[in-house]
Amino acid sequence: MPDTPTGLIPILATPFTAGGELDPASLRSLVESQLSAGADGPAVFGMAGEGFALTTAERAKILREVRTVAGPGVPVIAGVNGTSTVTALEQAHAAATGGADQVMVLPPFLAKPGPGQVVEFFAEVADKAGVPVMIQNAPSVTGVPIDVAAVSALAGVGGITSIKVEAPPTPAKVAAVRGTGLTVLGGQNAQALIEEYDNGAVGTMPACEFTDLLRGILDDLAAGRRAEARAAFTRMLPLIHLGVRPGQAWAVHKEVLRRRGIIGSAAVRLPARPLEPVTAKALDEVLDELALPSWRGGPR
Repeated sequence: MPDTPTGLIPILATPFTAGGELDPASLRSLVESQLSAGADGPAVFGMAGEGFALTTAERAKILREVRTVAGPGVPVIAGVNGTSTVTALEQAHAAATGGADQVMVLPPFLAKPGPGQVVEFFAEVADKAGVPVMIQNAPSVTGVPIDVAAVSALAGVGGITSIKVEAPPTPAKVAAVRGTGLTVLGGQNAQALIEEYDNGAVGTMPACEFTDLLRGILDDLAAGRRAEARAAFTRMLPLIHLGVRPGQAWAVHKEVLRRRGIIGSAAVRLPARPLEPVTAKALDEVLDELALPSWRGGPR
């Protein structure tokens, strides 16, 4: 297994029943659908997966199910969102024990670290995690910037292999860090996918409801069919943008998955909110235009 998975690595939603409990059948269906759609490997516990709303026991169960369905030859990345070095290491150790091949680590964000502390935090986590570390640079979520100087310093730390760039504008940030020696992947729900790849990204980690569409776009890019890739990307941009709408993103991801027959319910957990009427109407129109195919597997 490579230390740094690359390519199309969707962040799995966490399916809940209508009553708010974990839905293992829908989770298995979701993993199967992603692999069938051409994902290079799944990621769990990311922002798009409501990782912030999961208990320790639920995280262990989810990772176990995903690892089992994916099998030993598919890379699995686990998000770490601890609010201190100690809690981040606790999550990282659990991920390593549970079968994750890499951890995607946010910096602490409640008590916000200074620039030197950011470097100290990632260096200690990488030293003790027991699994390769991906830096998740998402200042719009955490309020913690990770500048190029910090990334360059961390690139020389053993165990840190990659960075997910979610600091807008992501294409410029990808270009700024691609020379550090770290593998660079894009985020922010693939809003600037083509530009990120143009500037040195070798992977993307969006939400998971349109993996099949992104697979086609990436394949077209790799084959030199740029016009086709750009046309397909432009067509799906309205859905991508709905998937980052504040407070509604999680409900959008899950409603699309539900309509495609992949999960059984679009239920979300507080502080995520169910679809409100304005977003629901926009989503109806976008999905009518896209006419996404249903997945025939379905929860079972």
